Amino acid sequence: MGKVSKPEEEMSFLDHLEDLRWHLIRSTLAVLIAATIAFLAKGFIFDVLLFGPSQADFWTYDILCRVTSFFGVDGGFCNNVMPFGIQSRTMGGQFSAHIWVAITAGFVIAFPYILYEFWKFVAPAMKDNERSNARGFIFISSLLFFIGVLFGYYVITPLSINFLGKYQVSEIVLNEFDLSSYISLVRASVIASGLIFELPIVIFFLTKVGVLTPDFLRKYRKYALIGVLVLSAIITPPDIVSQIIVAIPVLILYEISIFISKFVYKRLQKEERENKNKLARKE
Repeated sequence: MGKVSKPEEEMSFLDHLEDLRWHLIRSTLAVLIAATIAFLAKGFIFDVLLFGPSQADFWTYDILCRVTSFFGVDGGFCNNVMPFGIQSRTMGGQFSAHIWVAITAGFVIAFPYILYEFWKFVAPAMKDNERSNARGFIFISSLLFFIGVLFGYYVITPLSINFLGKYQVSEIVLNEFDLSSYISLVRASVIASGLIFELPIVIFFLTKVGVLTPDFLRKYRKYALIGVLVLSAIITPPDIVSQIIVAIPVLILYEISIFISKFVYKRLQKEERENKNKLARKE
């Protein structure tokens, strides 16, 4: 399916746009196919996955309950029931939620294929050695994304639900959350975490094109720390424990990114020296 790409040197701007169009079409079809499967698996997607963190016996609450109990701290995770309900207040609310949840699940499931189509689009513009060095791009990017999704689902989402579900300005006000509001929280936590975990890949390419250097990343490490803490405060409940739990893996990713940037930067410097030596020998 799609148009056969011409060699890179023969492709005009319009050819590139046409090529990009087919990559986008195939990516969209992959998302729609995966979304259709998710739509048909309504029971599992909603009852098990989506509403799992709203249940008091969710895996994360059990672990946190044991940890806090071991240290003799009341973290509010050892509850038999969650003190809130979820409701739909519009005629098409549940059907609309079903569709958008299926599309979100389709995006997550099809993410490796989307990366594959992106890679096929940019690979022709890369040199042979660059393609060889980035051979594991799809696998590593997908792995980081899914780790981030799991982190968002098993850590950020339950922490947010546990805090916001119990928070009350007054006992008179009951927590009855709208279905769309609940879904938005879960979706934002999961997708944002998945994309944040792509940080090492972003640093790799920014270093590759000369935008970042390892020295720059080290120099501004303290500012990155502040940024991570601010980000943690935005995507988690306003308590110190939750922010620390979220900040730690992001800081680890930042340190890994510095190491990756250092490796890529050394390779670039080596290639530059080799090119200069080749030019000197020709002269």
